[in-house]
Amino acid sequence: MFLSIDSSAGTQVALVTNEGLILAEALSADPRGHAEMMGVLLEQVFAKAQVSPSDLTSVVMGIGPGPFTGLRVGMAAASAFALSRGLALHPVISHDAWGYFSDHDTVVITDARRGEVAYSVYRAGAATPREVGPALARPENLDEALGDAWQLPRITGEQIPAAQLALVARDYVARGLEFPDPSPRYLRQPDVTPPQ
Repeated sequence: MFLSIDSSAGTQVALVTNEGLILAEALSADPRGHAEMMGVLLEQVFAKAQVSPSDLTSVVMGIGPGPFTGLRVGMAAASAFALSRGLALHPVISHDAWGYFSDHDTVVITDARRGEVAYSVYRAGAATPREVGPALARPENLDEALGDAWQLPRITGEQIPAAQLALVARDYVARGLEFPDPSPRYLRQPDVTPPQ
C-alpha cells in the first residue's frame, strides 16, 4: 500500500493499494498551513481507510515544483515516515499527477508565485510522458517558452492530487522505471543565501 504526500500546492495525503485502488484522500487548500495540517491529514486518511501504518509498503513524495517552505514540509514528512518504518521512498514530480496519464498531449501549469508559473509538457502515449519541465516562465512569456507546444491544451492545477502521484509511482514500479532524484524542484534560488 502506498502513502502519498504532496505539499507543493496546499497539502494532500492519500492511501492507495498496490492494485491501484484509492482508499482515502484528505487535503488542505491552505497555502501556508502545511506543517499544521500534515498530522491531521495523516490521521484522517488512516481512519477513513481503516488501515494502520504497518500496512504500508512504500511512501510517495511529491518533489515539486513548489515554494520552498511548503514543499519541504511534505518532503520531510514523507522522508521521515519512510525512514521510521523502513519503507521504500518514491519521489515523483508533482506535475505528473495531472499530466502523466493524460490521454492527449497537454501542458500542466501551477502557480509558482512572484508573478511566475511552473509548467511541464506531456506527450500522451510516450514511454515517459513528461517531455519538458518542470520549468518557470512569466505568464506573458509562456507561449514563447513552450515553443512548438504553445497550442496544446493546458491544465492549471490548483491542488496536486496525492492519489494520482501514488498511481504514477505504481506505474514506475511496475515498469521498472528509475525514479527522479529525491531533491526538491524549487526552480529558483532561495531569497536568502549564506554568505560566501
